[in-house]
Amino acid sequence: MVRLFILLAAVQLVLLVLSLISCLSAVRVRNAPRFVWVLVILFLPLLGPVAYFAWGRPAPIPQEGTVMRRRRAPAAPDDDPDFLRSVDTEQSRRDREMLAKWERDLNNHEEPDKP
Repeated sequence: MVRLFILLAAVQLVLLVLSLISCLSAVRVRNAPRFVWVLVILFLPLLGPVAYFAWGRPAPIPQEGTVMRRRRAPAAPDDDPDFLRSVDTEQSRRDREMLAKWERDLNNHEEPDKP
């Protein structure tokens, strides 16, 4: 029984060290500020590191050729491809209308007077 407790304590210590290293070396953490995750890891002996690895660790960077699991909403309108497509088609329509108007005006001004 003592050996089991020593093994569990060692596992808990390894999880604590790994989660602290991961938390402090990550560029960004999810779902809470970094200092909150450090406090959770330190004050909740086994649940803190497990919670960090489940909900706080940053999402892995997708490798080339892999499928993204979820699509994040664009932060700004110019990041949204649907918005850019609609602006492009609307601008193209306006440009075509303006060009047609210029051509009509040009044709009206260039017609010579017939005697």
